[in-house]
Amino acid sequence: MTGLDLTARTAKRRTATLAAGALVLNALVWGVSWWPFRQLQGHGLHPLWATALMYLLIVAGLLVVQFKAWRGFAAHPQLWLLGFAAGLTNVGFNWAVTVGDVVRVVLLFYLMPAWSVLVAWLLLGEKPSAASLFRLLLAMAGVLIVLKAPGSAWPVPQGAADWLAIAGGFSFAITNCLLRKFADAPGNTCMLAMFGGSGLMATLAALLGMSLQVVPGPALQAAGIPVLLGLSLAFMASNAALQYGAARLAAGTTAIVMLTEILFASGSSAALGAAELTPRILAGGSLIVLAAVLAAMAPSAER
Repeated sequence: MTGLDLTARTAKRRTATLAAGALVLNALVWGVSWWPFRQLQGHGLHPLWATALMYLLIVAGLLVVQFKAWRGFAAHPQLWLLGFAAGLTNVGFNWAVTVGDVVRVVLLFYLMPAWSVLVAWLLLGEKPSAASLFRLLLAMAGVLIVLKAPGSAWPVPQGAADWLAIAGGFSFAITNCLLRKFADAPGNTCMLAMFGGSGLMATLAALLGMSLQVVPGPALQAAGIPVLLGLSLAFMASNAALQYGAARLAAGTTAIVMLTEILFASGSSAALGAAELTPRILAGGSLIVLAAVLAAMAPSAER
């Protein structure tokens, strides 16, 4: 091996390490995001209003940096579907982790790889294989264990947080499939669609919740402004980290590294009393995570 080859391999390993670190940073931001959302709620800002303001700030920043990104909608008007799905994903997840058991919410949200089997069949015409159907059944078995609370006769969602988490994970699967379907669209326009759709859908959901008297109006106290700005910057950084890492690692590796979000969410919420790690949750969660890992390790042609 020549010195040039050794240098190239060293640089490649360094790039892979940085990419994995970037993905871990993304998982860390999402895994602990429940805490600032709850802080904002304590400062008078419901998670829906917090999501709306946060993403509208991100859209404003994106347009300052890449103002021409909006022009891509003229050639790809179907991207409004991507914005709609991304918006529902954020509405479901951000609201659920604020009002529910964090570990339970994250596990139900990470049904996304299982939902992707069905969504890809419907949207992309990808007929599920025997292996993908096995992963789907494995994940669903885990969900049944998680949902079977001691006081319930049937393994069904126990409240709004469960439904929001499941809906958010399903929307996440749709978002990922639409990103593949619209792969020829400019990346900055897709980003604008996802951020803009998240801000718009959160605003509409908040207004609907206000009309139904389930969501209070925005009344952010001054002490919450630094939290909101910090969370917005954290999500911008996590998105940049995700793009850097995902572009430099195999898709399967990316998916496995991103599962560290469950570890960050579980550890932080258990330490701060926002979740209960019962044997039932651990058993069901293990099956869900196993299904996600198997999906990440599946052959690229199947994915």
